[in-house]
Amino acid sequence: MTNIAIFVSGNGTNCENIIRYFRNSDKATVSVVVSNKADAYALVRARKYDVPCEVIDKAMLQDREYTLKMLAGYNTDFIVLAGFLLMIPDYLIEAFPRKIINLHPALLPKYGGKGMYGHHVHEAVKQAGETETGMTVHYVSNVCDGGEIIAQYTTPISPDDSIEEIAAKEQALEQQYFPEVIDSIL
Repeated sequence: MTNIAIFVSGNGTNCENIIRYFRNSDKATVSVVVSNKADAYALVRARKYDVPCEVIDKAMLQDREYTLKMLAGYNTDFIVLAGFLLMIPDYLIEAFPRKIINLHPALLPKYGGKGMYGHHVHEAVKQAGETETGMTVHYVSNVCDGGEIIAQYTTPISPDDSIEEIAAKEQALEQQYFPEVIDSIL
């Protein structure tokens, strides 16, 4: 059984979707949800399914001994970033080689990097006049949104779509495909 730690910073729709997907799996389970924000709604979602939660601030995340010990306490084998807004430190990438993945709400390498998250991404996609958008799942590296791409899914958009409509189309892809991509990697 693979123990998954989900790292989150916000609302947690993907977190909840992943928990539900693996809830009755004999392959993997979500053993802990880790957030850098104590008020992240993702923690409420996780607790609804009796998944343990940990809150770690930026300084704690930078503390190798603390973070690795915390993850070991949940027998963590694999880490999924689902809207986690802090950079993953090098020591964690080294401790979990090719075992940390991230979901990005655009078709990388476009619209990635520092400051490109959530509505910022969708605004940039609209402003550029793109005819499609999508999601990218990639391995985490020490370059923001620069790791090897695992999977991408696209959806058409039109010039008439609002930023909210673009976001909704992209988020529908996340809900449909992200747990399946995780499953295929495991």
